[in-house]
Amino acid sequence: MNDTINIEQVSFEIILHAGNARSSAMEALQIVKQNDYDGAMQKIEEAETELHKAHKAQTQLLQQEAQGEGKAPTVLLVHAQDHLMTAMTLKDMAKEMIDLYKEVRGGN
Repeated sequence: MNDTINIEQVSFEIILHAGNARSSAMEALQIVKQNDYDGAMQKIEEAETELHKAHKAQTQLLQQEAQGEGKAPTVLLVHAQDHLMTAMTLKDMAKEMIDLYKEVRGGN
């Protein structure tokens, strides 16, 4: 039972940090629309920090599995992984869009 709780706790931690990263990436897109490239990039950095935290939580499960102590994934863990991958993709796309805004608008 304790292993299931651990998987659940890690899953929620991944969801939390991935959600924060996604929010920061979306905020970056709103900020760049106002020609604030530095502010937008600050939000991208916040997203990257949150993604790092999510990866750190994920690594706990990977290490456990590598040691032969892996458990069957739960639907919650699959959901957490989906959140993480979506947040990573959105952060990367937001970063590209900021670069495009700069190029089109002649920003610094």
